[in-house]
Amino acid sequence: MKPYELSIAQAQAMMDKGEMSAVELTGSCLDRIDEVDQEIHAFITIDREGALAQAEAADRQRKAGTAGKLCGIPLSIKDLLSTKGMRTTCGSKILANYIPPYDATVVARLKKEDAVILGKVTMDEFAMGSTSETCAFGVPRNPWKKGYVAGGSSGGSAASVAAYECFASLGSDTGGSIRQPASLCGVVGLKPTYGRVSRYGLTAFASSLDQVGPICRTVEDCALMMNVISGYDKRDSTAVRQDVPDYTSSLVPGLKGVRVGVPKEYFTAGLDREVEAIVRNSIEVMKGQGAEIVEVSLPHTEYCVAVYYLIAPSEASSNLARYDGVHYGYRNLEADTLLEMYKRSRSEGFGAEVKRRILIGTYALSSGYYDAYYKKASQVRTLILNDFKKAFQSCDLLISPVTPTAAWPMGENTDDPLAVYMSDILTISANLAGVPGMSVPGGFTASGLPVGVQLQGAHFQEEVLLKAGFNLEQGLRLGRGKLDIS
Repeated sequence: MKPYELSIAQAQAMMDKGEMSAVELTGSCLDRIDEVDQEIHAFITIDREGALAQAEAADRQRKAGTAGKLCGIPLSIKDLLSTKGMRTTCGSKILANYIPPYDATVVARLKKEDAVILGKVTMDEFAMGSTSETCAFGVPRNPWKKGYVAGGSSGGSAASVAAYECFASLGSDTGGSIRQPASLCGVVGLKPTYGRVSRYGLTAFASSLDQVGPICRTVEDCALMMNVISGYDKRDSTAVRQDVPDYTSSLVPGLKGVRVGVPKEYFTAGLDREVEAIVRNSIEVMKGQGAEIVEVSLPHTEYCVAVYYLIAPSEASSNLARYDGVHYGYRNLEADTLLEMYKRSRSEGFGAEVKRRILIGTYALSSGYYDAYYKKASQVRTLILNDFKKAFQSCDLLISPVTPTAAWPMGENTDDPLAVYMSDILTISANLAGVPGMSVPGGFTASGLPVGVQLQGAHFQEEVLLKAGFNLEQGLRLGRGKLDIS
């Protein structure tokens, strides 16, 4: 096994024993990036010198006996999290040359624990998309099948982890953007409860929905990442002041006494048969581990897409108003008037999908339409939240597919945004309700594409999801599989 193929836990154990250094581990990942990223296109920015310097510092910390929780572990960061001195583009031309003067809280917490930041990875522009094809700096490929999407908007995060270019990545999830690419790329992705992880330094898309979370190759690694990034932050007004448990302590065998709910609305027409079979098999595995399986209902599921695509664009319209070509970012230099400069800078700087969502959101918030659209969507959002609260009265977590299908060919739905929007139908509800959701690899289709299984829990019940995910992972024992890269 090559160094970059280890899990975080395995790499830590080897470095603690002196069998490998952080410099060697980081060098292995950088070599891997050189080897395969021309096919994967996961990275926008690679900080080779900085990464090796961080690795050298990590080795010194370990030698001094002051190693942090992620000492020497090479990671990638989604390119909408601020990194001091390193370009942060949000996948957009409008921020092509923006270099933040500060670190996002989650990045600062990783650095404090001596993690190694390899660079920034591709994403849908301003996180608006489900395939990462709206990125202005190249589109990530699915490592399992050439020419197929890696998912989005955290496509680069999922692809970089699946392709062994790094050990884990930080992504963001506004409507499924961690769980969906994790599912399509065969890795583990966790969207924490809204407020569990600081959003300070996360470039806002939809502020009431956005949440930062880890993408890893194992559930244990996910727990290790959560131990570092979780917790209250006074700089984020939405962060919840609540103690952070040791998430690794929940990784114990057996699911006796755990009630697993199966939402009937998530197993309907449009769900691919192979995807359903993989999820049903996972249900049986959990049942064999002692879990009690119960059917539950989330009756307002059918309204989730409509509600999301009113609330998210409305908040995006407000958040993206700051990109006017004045303070920072792309500016058109040929305009004769201030108003013309605003128009040209935004028209030329934003891509088609971002402009589409700004228009939808601006319309929904406009005078005479606010009550009919945004206000009504917010009221239905409360009904969706109540569905989850009621369901969790009879179960501890929910199990379902992450997406209706496995990955699809790149370019297949570029001209049909509605088809792409509908691919998020099973993940959006967790963001609307603010509950945690997780994707765990469940198996492969006949053509070799990975399929994830979605676990959702009550607010601040990440430990329940990690326990269930750990047992499912151990019960399935999927093995490594064969990537479709050189």
